[in-house]
Amino acid sequence: MEVLRHAPRLQRGQEQGDDIDLDAWIRLQADSLGASARRSDTPAVYTRQTRGERSLATWLLADLSQSTDAHANDHARVIDVIRDALYVFGEALNAVGDPFAVWGFSSVRRQHVRMQCIKGLDEPWNDAARARVGAIRPGYYTRMGAAIRHATDHLRQCPQRCRLLMLLTDGKPNDLDQYEGRYGLEDTRHAIHEARAAGLTPFCVTIDSAGHDYLPLLFGRQGYALVHRPEDLAHRLTQAWTTLVRSH
Repeated sequence: MEVLRHAPRLQRGQEQGDDIDLDAWIRLQADSLGASARRSDTPAVYTRQTRGERSLATWLLADLSQSTDAHANDHARVIDVIRDALYVFGEALNAVGDPFAVWGFSSVRRQHVRMQCIKGLDEPWNDAARARVGAIRPGYYTRMGAAIRHATDHLRQCPQRCRLLMLLTDGKPNDLDQYEGRYGLEDTRHAIHEARAAGLTPFCVTIDSAGHDYLPLLFGRQGYALVHRPEDLAHRLTQAWTTLVRSH
């Protein structure tokens, strides 16, 4: 991930470049079918590799519901696997140098949604932040839509051009007040839609083996990664972040 700090970035829609921007070329051809279309002598249909500073901010939401107290394997609970993943993620993004935030969440009905700041966007990744990671504990339930809206309200104010909202979870949305089932799924889906409308890129990383049953509804078929072995969570989380950054 440190290689990304100085890696060249792909700029699309350029008037000169190294290769054809296929999407821009198709748009140009479609537009030219119009009767009044005018062709430019220098159409912006090329891509070019340039070096420069990225404009990127990341907000990671970690599900700290009571289900994370269950065993992930013979050696660790789910909360232990999540803790390790947060450590690795924090160290990796600190090395890259882009601003990032790490928050945990759990809930008991809509009146009590607990948002736990582990690292704020403007805080350094230091011993205090690492200690907060070490102190995370399983909480209550998973009111996912409320947590996503909280992160969206903060992340939408960031000046960075690319803003990633990543969710780390072990199950579907649920709570005591009819949030179980369709209501919780629909509320979460609307929260994700609101995040996209605010210019954010939501993405989910889950260890729930049933994730394929509902995550396409929430995040889209390309908007999540399912981790089959909990011990691979840290690697898949950082891998997903790297893929998202390169796609932007």
